[in-house]
Amino acid sequence: MPKSQSNYPAWLGVAIAFYAFISIGIAEGGLGVLLPSILNAYQLTPATVTFLFVSQVTGYIVAALTSSAIATRLGLAKMLLLSSIALGGALTLYAVAANWSIMVVMGTFLGLGIGLIDAGINTYIVSDRRNEHLIGMLHAFYGVGALLGPAIATALLAQGLNWRLIYLVFAGLVSLLVAATFWAISVRYAPMMVQVTSSQVNPWTNLKIALKTPVVLVMGLLLLVYVGTEASVGNWAYTVEYIGRSTPEIVAGYSISAYWLGLTIGRVSLGVFIQRFGVNRAIAFSLILLIIALICWWLLPNSLLSLPLIGFSLAAIFPAIVWSIPMRVSSGLISAAVGFVTSIASLGAATFPTLMGWIAYRAGLESIPATMVPLAAIMLLLHFWIIRQARHF
Repeated sequence: MPKSQSNYPAWLGVAIAFYAFISIGIAEGGLGVLLPSILNAYQLTPATVTFLFVSQVTGYIVAALTSSAIATRLGLAKMLLLSSIALGGALTLYAVAANWSIMVVMGTFLGLGIGLIDAGINTYIVSDRRNEHLIGMLHAFYGVGALLGPAIATALLAQGLNWRLIYLVFAGLVSLLVAATFWAISVRYAPMMVQVTSSQVNPWTNLKIALKTPVVLVMGLLLLVYVGTEASVGNWAYTVEYIGRSTPEIVAGYSISAYWLGLTIGRVSLGVFIQRFGVNRAIAFSLILLIIALICWWLLPNSLLSLPLIGFSLAAIFPAIVWSIPMRVSSGLISAAVGFVTSIASLGAATFPTLMGWIAYRAGLESIPATMVPLAAIMLLLHFWIIRQARHF
């Protein structure tokens, strides 16, 4: 007989939400350091390895279209259980796949798991304005995971561990999330049993309305470019530094951890920036700093500060935009809008690193830092458009 729901403190649900973001951070952040090993194992080029990124697109699209309905029907805990099993299973099969095509297929399940976790947890946090102060910390914990992923991979590779075993380590860490969400369901832990919805309207109707709302579409586009930029730096910076610039392996590996450390520090201090400058100015300042940092990474290849500065400048953008959604749409559309923009943004994690791979194949690895600069400029233009459309927020 399970213990009464009331005997479990509310902070357990927050802890599970934070660990969920650590899990997806580890899964996404670790790939950048393991990418050269995957290239070597399957005899791939920077162009052909991008099929792994492309395969994630299907999962992200399914998550974008169904996250609101799944959260409404199943509740947060069951949605997290489903998505964490998909993520952990994909990482396990990454580790044991003898054939490249199997690993590519599993990318779909990895994308589905990450997309549903991202959309579900963000919706859970921003739907209750009492929790709005947690949004920066939530995304900071993604940074913690993204920092740990390359740090763990670098340390284990330095000890001679095969990259496949490292993916089993990652899968083991995700299994803790599976266990936590299974526990929440088994004891009917109240904070996570809620079915996330903002109105009595059919969630599919809300999704259709959200898709016809220009500000939602533009926020989704901005976050698509943002996630694409963040993932492209995270996935390719190690290869650029280690292979393209002949940086020592350990230095290159820990420079990626420094990138994610910069992002984590920025997100921990997000609340201070928003309180001091307001959400719109915080995003604008971050994008301007991002452009400067990317130019430094491109033109000053020996600079050790450019990557952590890029991470720091990226930090505020995603959580600040998600935090602002309840102020820009009606209450009935919050769940659909958050689910759509966060899940469609996840497409950037597949499409932009893929684009970078094809560009690098044709123009060399040094073309990747150069290509990042106009992406940041596009984000700044989209942000100014959003401000013009919603001056009163």
